[in-house]
Amino acid sequence: MLEFRRDARRVLEAVRRGERLLLMYRGRPVARLEPVTPEPSTIPPDDPLLRVDDFAVDGPGGPLPSEEIDRLVYGA
Repeated sequence: MLEFRRDARRVLEAVRRGERLLLMYRGRPVARLEPVTPEPSTIPPDDPLLRVDDFAVDGPGGPLPSEEIDRLVYGA
């Protein structure tokens, strides 16, 4: 824990490189740091939203910016 508190950036860089670390407090393990592996996608490869750009056609106002598409699709 002391090393982590003193130099968290270096410790986290080691984790990013693939190292797994066990944090100890007073000689007892309290936490494990390990790289996060991306979970497999649950989106089927034939999902039509993955190919939405294949169907895009410029309208009378010209192409839609990404921000506008996000707003229309996600309501953001």
